[in-house]
Amino acid sequence: MAEESKSSLDALSALCKRRGFIYHSSEIYGGMPGFWDYGPLGSELKQNVKQAWWQFTVRGREDVAGLDATIIMHPKIWKASGHLDTFADPMTMCKDCKKLMRADQIGDIYADQKKKPQPKAAGSDFFCPYCGGELTEPKPFNLMFKTVVGPIDDPSNVAYLRPETAQAIFAQFTNVVSTSRFAVPFGIAQMGKSFRNEVTPRNYTFRSREFEQMELEFFIRPDEAVEILHGHVVTLADRPNLDGPVQDDWGWEVWHKYWVEQRKKFLNAVGLPTERFVEYWQKPDELAHYARACVDIEYDFPFGRQELEGIAARGDFDLTQHQKHSGVSQMVFDDPLKQAAKKMDEAARKAFVEKVQADWVARGRDAVAAEKFCLGLFEGKYVPHVIEPSAGVDRLMLALLCEAYEEQQLKDDKGKDDVRTVLHFHPKVAPVKAAVFPLIKKDEAQYRFARGLFEKLRKRFNVQWDVSGAIGRRYRRQDEAGTPWCITVDEQTTKDGTFTVRDRDSMEQKRMTTAEFLAMAEEALEF
Repeated sequence: MAEESKSSLDALSALCKRRGFIYHSSEIYGGMPGFWDYGPLGSELKQNVKQAWWQFTVRGREDVAGLDATIIMHPKIWKASGHLDTFADPMTMCKDCKKLMRADQIGDIYADQKKKPQPKAAGSDFFCPYCGGELTEPKPFNLMFKTVVGPIDDPSNVAYLRPETAQAIFAQFTNVVSTSRFAVPFGIAQMGKSFRNEVTPRNYTFRSREFEQMELEFFIRPDEAVEILHGHVVTLADRPNLDGPVQDDWGWEVWHKYWVEQRKKFLNAVGLPTERFVEYWQKPDELAHYARACVDIEYDFPFGRQELEGIAARGDFDLTQHQKHSGVSQMVFDDPLKQAAKKMDEAARKAFVEKVQADWVARGRDAVAAEKFCLGLFEGKYVPHVIEPSAGVDRLMLALLCEAYEEQQLKDDKGKDDVRTVLHFHPKVAPVKAAVFPLIKKDEAQYRFARGLFEKLRKRFNVQWDVSGAIGRRYRRQDEAGTPWCITVDEQTTKDGTFTVRDRDSMEQKRMTTAEFLAMAEEALEF
């Protein structure tokens, strides 16, 4: 019986370097803090995570379209979104060692130090966690990377590397609506690189300066429009069935909870069990000023519980901001809504407007704007609201690596202690799905059969070929890579066509035909 243990982030990062998952960027020149490269196994894992997200979020649905927008966009986009004015972290610098750091992370940095410094100034409770020196007063530091577009380095040509992928979706919203067959409710999804000039990138790949996001903006009708269409709005108090088909009468809070559940299902599907993450519902004083609700799905990393992804109900803030700053209407025309509004008499319309005004005023909004909004609804026009599930590829990869990593204390055939390092990836995301070995590489029949099987399997998924070393050593190499199945071709194979399939997690072996193995593998890889 194996004794199982989870290891530290140091042990995991050492494995990732040794086996080609993750390297320091520009390592031969001393590296670049906050930048990471993915090696042969890491790049496969990354592609599998992205493909799984795309399949689950876009191709597996009828109501989501994809987008692939540029990294550099018009700088006015970041003015409209608020990033230019408010996307900043408090930065401080040590007057002694000159290290820069985020003021709100000093406590965490101090806690991480193996040798904890003492303050050089007596009575100081705000000191450098590296040397104990005096710190400067925190100042806001904008996290966007600046660049210059064109040959002239002039302020008029300044642009920015995007700090998130979401704003491109909002900026292209009207184009997607006019060129697709989608009507609200529907979503637009995008994956891609984002850049944030983090003051203190830390915790391995968790907080990096260059990273990749997977974001969905799911556009829904305002609750007021749903009220006109159906005479009611389904809320969470009505206990809607979130596992069944989506319903046209759902209000924003049901849509929000629906996407929380969808994101949890996705995490389960790629190998994170529900008990390993938690939902954190942000308190009212923690929400962004435009958000009606936000849930952070948090995972227990070796360095503590941290956000894995967030699902926010953002109202109509983003599209309204771009409408205001660009002068281009972001409204949609909803014919079923207009037809439903036509059936309302004057008294019903008046009562509806008064109800909406009362609700808006209670939430600190303007009564005149509420009336204008209602008049637009009666014409079938509104700016859609949005639910935004936003996830980081790199953070999810790190969580999957942490969840998969295990050191098993075993006994070998002679009773001696042995350690097996294994990555228990779900087959859907495992970098290598199967490895094929001829038991005896000099046996021509075994070699020929194994090579033919390898060529057949590699047309369906990523497979490795290995003829080097003893069979046990080959198994251990694949365990460290997280390969779910190892196939060994032996003497019996040349007689009846069956081969040995070793399961990574249980280490049990079973003889199978090619058809039986393919059926098992394809079932495990399906969404």
